[in-house]
Amino acid sequence: MKTVNIYAFFSSVGIYIFTQIISTMRWKLFLPEGFKTKKLFSLYMIGSFFNTFMPGVIGGDAVKAYYLYRETNMANISFGSIFMDRYLGFIGLLILCSIAFPFGLNYFHGSKTEWLLPFAIFIFFFASFLIFGLRLGQRIRFLAEFYNYFHTYRSQKNKIIKGLILSMIIQFFGVTSVSVLAYGLGENIPFLSFLIFVPLIILFAMLPVSISGFGVREGAFVFFFGLIGVRSETATALSLLWFLTMATAGIIGLIEYLKYKKEIITLKE
Repeated sequence: MKTVNIYAFFSSVGIYIFTQIISTMRWKLFLPEGFKTKKLFSLYMIGSFFNTFMPGVIGGDAVKAYYLYRETNMANISFGSIFMDRYLGFIGLLILCSIAFPFGLNYFHGSKTEWLLPFAIFIFFFASFLIFGLRLGQRIRFLAEFYNYFHTYRSQKNKIIKGLILSMIIQFFGVTSVSVLAYGLGENIPFLSFLIFVPLIILFAMLPVSISGFGVREGAFVFFFGLIGVRSETATALSLLWFLTMATAGIIGLIEYLKYKKEIITLKE
């Protein structure tokens, strides 16, 4: 990790911040008029900061939802918009990986993991059918508010399409940031492998079984990049550097969080 090019490291940090800005724009699509992009970006970075020490990689979403709820006092909008934002991001992740997957089938030659992406896609659409098709839990008042929120966007296809396009951009640049780090380590790893492996690694890291995906993410890096001959210590270093870029960018979220807490204390006084 000490050998990484410092310019490559901070370039990756910059790319991550850029993806957070685009993510904020996607989130704003599913909120009522009147929310300022600057405020939403602040909440997004606060969520990013909390992701560094919460289980999985979506723990920060709960923090964002909480603070947005404090602003709006509307649970359906607060939690529903974040779910929609994450849901479209997940679709973008699967699309990106699916496009690249056929061109990299040889990477999985002799491995039992070539079924992993099709299985993930099946589970995703099956879960989507249960949630949106059968509308499970709609009789529960709390969940019924969510379904009402989602129903309002079913006819707004333009926003859904814009959200998917932004998701593709976000995921592509997210993959690019990892490849930049690999370049900074002096590793000549095909970009196609990043397009295939990084989305799959993110799927594993999303499992809430460790703090910020630690261990799970590194194991996935070692396994998948090991399929193309990348040394385990290199894959581990790449994974940890990727985490450090997100943690470094998350300092912005810490600053925003402290400012936000100060505003609340001032208002109470």
